[in-house]
Amino acid sequence: MGHSQLEKQKTHERIVTLAAKRLREEGLEGIGVADLMKEAGLTVGGFYKHFASRDELVAEAVQVAVESWRRQLEGKGIDPADVTLEQYADDYLSARHRDHRGEGCAYAALTADIARSGDAVRAIGTEGIRKNIESMTARMPRPDAADARRNAIIASCLMTGAVGLARMVNDEELSNEILEAARGFVKELGKDGGK
Repeated sequence: MGHSQLEKQKTHERIVTLAAKRLREEGLEGIGVADLMKEAGLTVGGFYKHFASRDELVAEAVQVAVESWRRQLEGKGIDPADVTLEQYADDYLSARHRDHRGEGCAYAALTADIARSGDAVRAIGTEGIRKNIESMTARMPRPDAADARRNAIIASCLMTGAVGLARMVNDEELSNEILEAARGFVKELGKDGGK
């Protein structure tokens, strides 16, 4: 790959990474191309050297957002499969995750937006959820595969919803209580399989 192609690829990745963060902060309709390009230090005209449309950018940004946790761990030399359910609950259901939505879970920030999106974005979201359920199922101590999967789905839904509700309320004490209650429940699933 030539120098100019490499630079173009790096610029493309920078735009997508920035868009992934902004989408989680503002929602899929919350950012415009002009503002995004300005923040990236580029012109609006430069956008079309990288993307055929805003929809194409949104799809790529959602893909990056969906994969961000795995990429963050791998960047630290941690295999996501080695993260226990307790560790996952502590990290996910934390004030830090709640307060930094641009760096957090795409589903906690964008579930409703993805549901209202076109087929391409919904397909990315669907595949990400499938992978999340599979990895969460592997963390469940139940010997029965169907029970482990059911508990994984419950934990995934609970965790995503808890972060969303903790972000929504304007009472910090209640917000912390929501996170704590959900964290305790998920950890109990990890101890006894939710019996």
